[in-house]
Parts: sequence; structure tokens; C-alpha cells
Amino acid sequence: MKTYFTIIKRTQSIMMVLSVLILIGLPELIVYVPESTTQYTTAIYFVAHISLFLVMIVRPLADILRGVKWIRPLVILRKGFGVFSASLIVSFMLSKIIVDPTGFFTAFGTPAYWSVTHMALLAHCADISAVLLLITSNQLSKKILGVFWKRIQKLSYVYFFASGLYVTIILNDMMLPWFMSTVIVLTTTAFIMNRNRVQGI
Repeated sequence: MKTYFTIIKRTQSIMMVLSVLILIGLPELIVYVPESTTQYTTAIYFVAHISLFLVMIVRPLADILRGVKWIRPLVILRKGFGVFSASLIVSFMLSKIIVDPTGFFTAFGTPAYWSVTHMALLAHCADISAVLLLITSNQLSKKILGVFWKRIQKLSYVYFFASGLYVTIILNDMMLPWFMSTVIVLTTTAFIMNRNRVQGI
């Protein structure tokens, strides 16, 4: 078990370092070498969603399968995979800022930015949630925000479902509904089981 925890911690460190490298390099590639990323955009979004899916299911699985000891330690990796997922999405936002910073931030105050046309509202809710999750995924933010930190971390549900619905509707990706359905079922089941345990049922 000690070796298992060591592997988890090292994996966590690798994911965090990789996320930083992505934030440093991917926006520049998107802007200055677009041919290197354009054909992989769909794949990048898919990897981001897979990572977030793992984040969303590991805690309810740990609550449901309490007898399976190797699952609970995986909850530690939620931070690493969550930051990794958000770093991919935020990189696209950073590329837009590099190209037109004034236009990017000015757009926030326009009705078109929050329009339901082409599911812009879903996309931007997911983007903003990803940014907030990314910048608060550290011990300093946890100390400063106190009880509000956990509330902000619940934006992971907004990030997951808003981005999932956007990709499903706009890109017609039929795998995302399965991801979302699985998360709903597991989260609901874990909630009921935890409530029953507290009530001694």
C-alpha cells in the first residue's frame, strides 16, 4: 500500500507539472503555430473531458465501494486531473487573450457573449468555471477562502455539465451523454448511501 501511495503522489506531481507546461506552451502554439494544433483540437477537448470525468466519478465510487481499499486513495488525484483538464481549456482562452486582449475582456459585457445562440452561454459558463477552479486549486487559496473554498470547488459540476452539454449539442459527440449519465447515477447513489449511513439505515 505504501508503494501505491507513492505512485499516486508521483502521478499527482507529474500532472501538476504537465499542467503548468501546457499553460505556458499550448496558448503560444495555438496562436503562432496553428497548424500544429488545429487538427488536434477535438482530441484536446476529448482528453480534457476524460480527465474531468475521472475527477467526477472517483469520489462517489469511493463512497459507494467503501470495501475496496484501493479506490479511496485515488481521490487524491482529483486535484491533479482537475487542474490538467482545466489547463487545456484555459489554454484556448489564453490564446484568444494573446490575439485580442481588449476584445476578449470587452466581450464579457455584451449580451452576445451570454447568448444561448450556438450554446455560447454553456461554453462560457464552462470556461469561467474552469478558470476559477484552476486558480483556486492550491493550498493558499484554500486558506484564504476558508469555507468558501469548497463552494467554489463545486463549480466542477458546472464545468463538467456545461462543457459536456456544449460538446454534445455543437459537436454531436454522443459519448459525453454517457459520461454525464454515469456521473449523475454514481453521485446520486453515493448521496443516498451516505445519507442512509448517517441515519443508520
